[in-house]
Amino acid sequence: MLDKLSSSLKDAVKKIAMSKRIDRHTVEELVRDLQRALIQADVRISMVKELSTRVRERALKEKAVLNPREHVIKILYEELMKILGRGVELPLRPQKVMMVGLHGSGKTSSCAKLARYFQKKGLKPAVICADIYRPAASAQLRQLCAEINVPFFDTASCGRTDVLEIVKAGVEEFERYDIKIIDTAGRHALESEMIEELRRIESEIKPEQRILVLDASIGQQASVQAKAFDDAIGITGIIITKMDGTAKGGGALSAVAETNSGVAFIGTGEKIDDLERFEPDRFVSRMLGMGDIKSLIEIAEENLEPEDAEAALKGKFTLNDLYKQLEALRKMGPFKKLVQMLPLGGLDIDLDDSAYQVTEEKLRKFRVIMDSMTEEERNEPKIIDGSRLRRIAIGSGTSTAEVNELLKYHRMMQKMMKSLTSGRGRVPIPIPKMRGMPVKMMKKLK
Repeated sequence: MLDKLSSSLKDAVKKIAMSKRIDRHTVEELVRDLQRALIQADVRISMVKELSTRVRERALKEKAVLNPREHVIKILYEELMKILGRGVELPLRPQKVMMVGLHGSGKTSSCAKLARYFQKKGLKPAVICADIYRPAASAQLRQLCAEINVPFFDTASCGRTDVLEIVKAGVEEFERYDIKIIDTAGRHALESEMIEELRRIESEIKPEQRILVLDASIGQQASVQAKAFDDAIGITGIIITKMDGTAKGGGALSAVAETNSGVAFIGTGEKIDDLERFEPDRFVSRMLGMGDIKSLIEIAEENLEPEDAEAALKGKFTLNDLYKQLEALRKMGPFKKLVQMLPLGGLDIDLDDSAYQVTEEKLRKFRVIMDSMTEEERNEPKIIDGSRLRRIAIGSGTSTAEVNELLKYHRMMQKMMKSLTSGRGRVPIPIPKMRGMPVKMMKKLK
């Protein structure tokens, strides 16, 4: 998610953290790095200039309450928060949710993802498809709802072809359900007929939430669409989809920030659970390499049984623990996404793409390898030398490289798990050589 922007921002933060002193030259270098990163992420140049000016002036003129390095990083954090806009939280109570957007924005799949979100929160969602123009939309949404056991209603359910009648019948059918999500028809452009149909639906059923779905790849054009839909029906929140597959996500987020609307969720993948609440403070914290422990804990609570959550987040770590924890973490979602929620900048961990591929096949192979170890080796992996390594590989029918891969995973996971409990539960600062910074700085950023 905005990997290139995040990588650039983390590099800029590390430069500041490792600087011997903060002077005009250091600040100007930070501003140049910041400008380059934001422009590449498609943020409007005028906004980049304003941000650069504020960062430069504050860094050089404000009196530092923290030490100078921490102060500059705090300024960067606060100013990035401003350009990414505010988050909107959908209340967890009975309501009607009207979903709108252009064709191809990911609106239909977002309906199912939103239903899944409310379902995980303990509410009973139901979905109504009001798109009579694209038969594939109804078939797609029906299948997605079936996967998560959410009731579905469309034109075939009532035998009617008028959009307004379908919606009214669906709302009546699902009266006993907490959340009624209405998927409206998309178009290739903001046509007057489309806008009028949306107005009719909004006027008739009076939905408490009117959610606009935007494709992140449109970048700065997001503000144009947001304003048009807001003028028509009064948008209460926005979902930005496909944040995992475009470099223009920064442009879309910053463009929305210029409207009266706020972002409620961001789509981070194609799976039904790949919908994430947008909270600017957590989002910026992750992009700067400071982690997002709160979101990690929330994911664990939503996806794991209590004993699994304990296994996934505890500190003691044998190879037996590794297998249990990999299984638990796999339930929580993509490993790469979870790692990004940990403050890893200060840890010496090699996190190349291959390290994220914790597949079913690898889990099976890891178990076979561990079955070939003695109890002592499983509890104390450090004793595994060359001769033990060869014996384990022969006994498990694998190669010494595969055994080494298991041991590498163990060391990597051990360091990450320790990061959650180090300093009596404090999160270690992600900046090299500045271990004391996180505790003070995080308090200031909250």
